[in-house]
Amino acid sequence: MILVEAPGLFTTVQDLGRLGFGAMGVSPSGTADAVALRVGNRLVGNPEGAAALEMTLAGGTFVFPKGALAALAGSDFGATMDEAEASTWRPFRIPPDGRLRVGHTRSGARCYLCVRGGIEVKPFLGSASTHVLSGLGGFEGRSLKKGDILSIGSSKMTEPRPQGAVSDVLLPRKTLRVTDAPQADWFSEAAQSIFCNSGYRVTEEANRMGLRLEGPVIPAPAGGQMITEGVPLGAVQIPAGGQPIILFVEQQTTGGYPKIANVISADMSSVGQLRPRDEIRFERVDQATARALLREQEEAIRAIH
Repeated sequence: MILVEAPGLFTTVQDLGRLGFGAMGVSPSGTADAVALRVGNRLVGNPEGAAALEMTLAGGTFVFPKGALAALAGSDFGATMDEAEASTWRPFRIPPDGRLRVGHTRSGARCYLCVRGGIEVKPFLGSASTHVLSGLGGFEGRSLKKGDILSIGSSKMTEPRPQGAVSDVLLPRKTLRVTDAPQADWFSEAAQSIFCNSGYRVTEEANRMGLRLEGPVIPAPAGGQMITEGVPLGAVQIPAGGQPIILFVEQQTTGGYPKIANVISADMSSVGQLRPRDEIRFERVDQATARALLREQEEAIRAIH
């Protein structure tokens, strides 16, 4: 088991999400950085989609009465295990009654605590992920609190992988590659040029539902309004004010703003590591390039051993 001595700023149980329920109005939720979760689970010998703890900007303190094998993945939060440094991207043993302290971010937005066996919670629609806005899934449908006790599962496991570094292909980037969205041809050449040649800053209004950006105004066609339709993960909407919004893992499943682009699958984990005030840019690529980049990322994950 894991005793939550201090929960951190915003810590939830997450796996790879619940796909296939968009038609019912249920967004996938799940991990904000799927690459980090998958790599962390591989390091401790779990299935890639095993549930773990996702910590945002500031981590917590966790006590393991019976010990565990664990790994931290994602951003460096300056963690210590019984006062000794606990490195990211490397599995480590936690002794009985060991205390893991995860500090504040040194880079990126999120750090993942993966434990051998995974976090065991009752699944909702086939997933352990926490959908905070609706209070569904995870541990009681909420972020963790002091005094919570989590169970470690016993899912099918393999030998741990003592990785010490990961490929640059798997690390977050600040230039997000995008493909054309359904309304891309609604935008003028001037609007497209502003979008692709400008820097944008992540605002304080950034969460698991979406990231609002600020920067040069992109003229929005049709007054920033359209008939509501289904929207995909990573869609870049342009509302009437001309400031982009990137839809994220707890997004609404329909929307009525024109979409100029869509973040490619290989870069969605980078979106999950963006912090308020981070500066980003967009780079347009074609569908073939997007698929090639995703294949390269998948090969790098499978190469971890």
